[in-house]
Amino acid sequence: MKKINVFEATKDIQEYTNFVISEVNDHVLRAAVIDGEYHWHKHEDCDELFLVIEGELIIDFEDQTVVLNQGDVFTIPRDVVHRTRSNGRTVNLCFEKADNDISGD
Repeated sequence: MKKINVFEATKDIQEYTNFVISEVNDHVLRAAVIDGEYHWHKHEDCDELFLVIEGELIIDFEDQTVVLNQGDVFTIPRDVVHRTRSNGRTVNLCFEKADNDISGD
């Protein structure tokens, strides 16, 4: 058992990063810091739940764009092509299966 403060864990990060904060059963909680855009991708076997804790996260889909602000939660179903991006430093938490390929081929 270990106490982790997400704000402390991400406060000095400026470059894109995505790392596991904690594990529960067969899922993980990841923290991601983004300033710019991530490539188009999908996850064939796993939904993703995003919770924005700082900044504004933009999620593009083939037919729409969703903008998430601090405190917003959004779930992307498995097998849906998307990309995440931001226009400034943004920190989000992502809940997903531990074996999810985050490279998003």
